[in-house]
Amino acid sequence: MNNTREVEVVVVGAGQAGLAGAYHLRRSGLEPERDFVVLDHSPAPGGAWQFRWPSLTYGKVHGMHALPGMELTGADPARPSAEVISAYFDRYERTFDLRVRRPVDVRAVREGTGGRLRVETSDGVWSTRALINATGTWDRPFWPRYPGQETFRGRQLHTAQYPGPEEFAGQRVVVVGGGASGTQHLLEIAFYAAATTWVTRRPPVFREGPFDENAGRAAVALVEERVRRGLPPRSVVSVTGLPLNDAIRQGIEDGVLDRQPMFDRITPDGVVWDDGRRVEAGVILWATGFRPAIDHLAPLRLRGPGGGIRMEGTHAAADPRVHLVGYGPSASTIGANRAGRAAVRDIRRLLEREPAAA
Repeated sequence: MNNTREVEVVVVGAGQAGLAGAYHLRRSGLEPERDFVVLDHSPAPGGAWQFRWPSLTYGKVHGMHALPGMELTGADPARPSAEVISAYFDRYERTFDLRVRRPVDVRAVREGTGGRLRVETSDGVWSTRALINATGTWDRPFWPRYPGQETFRGRQLHTAQYPGPEEFAGQRVVVVGGGASGTQHLLEIAFYAAATTWVTRRPPVFREGPFDENAGRAAVALVEERVRRGLPPRSVVSVTGLPLNDAIRQGIEDGVLDRQPMFDRITPDGVVWDDGRRVEAGVILWATGFRPAIDHLAPLRLRGPGGGIRMEGTHAAADPRVHLVGYGPSASTIGANRAGRAAVRDIRRLLEREPAAA
């Protein structure tokens, strides 16, 4: 314990949610490195954005909301979003002197002494009175399991490994997933591939008309209700539907977005359905989403019978010291900003109500 460093707050993750939390901690009068520390396991600023595929240009990004206190202006829409947003995050960290420590892996958070939390990392141990967990989902891609999957002789990859469409030139590709990533990948790949097949578990829901503030609030409320009940969160996008924009309309008209029901098993050369249909493929791209990266919180036993962490506002119902931002209803850029501010407001009350142990 002699090497344990003490702070008031540890922020885990320096993506949108973590930086928003750190900004509000600083605005509330806490000093980085003295009162709080930001730990990020990525090699550079940018959160998960730095790992996005090159063909996802900034002009294709939907709903990127500025970090608090600094707008993102003058960005070239043709430039890869990974470059634009990473540079923006880097400038933000330096402007507000947030002193993010990286790369640091947080291995476990467990009960410490004197009412504190013990945060065990690749850079030593931190003792803290409160935790802002902003680890997102990028590190936990979800891979479904289907019969015969291990026999497939072609290539299987997840959205998290998507290299861009050119790599699929001349190949037969099955794209699995009805979300935004799946449709974007499919529309790009179809231009290069010999053939594409789109399969989803449920028929996709396309949203017509503008997605206004009232619709956004209603979508967030549906996700919030799940985490309040202790159920695993669904993404906000999963309840909003897919925007029926010009690219989607063209994809439907061209027959690229011709959705097929989920196949029943995988063969060495493709996929098959129980009714006898068969599609040959050399690639299966799993655009099947992500799960929250919260395994390091397991020692605190925050998960409930429903499989998720029951939330009250931004903190775990079972432990008001632990705030999850960018989780459930705050898993959007604007939601992360709001959650960061709300978490810091609650943490300040906690720190004032419970003086530090001697």
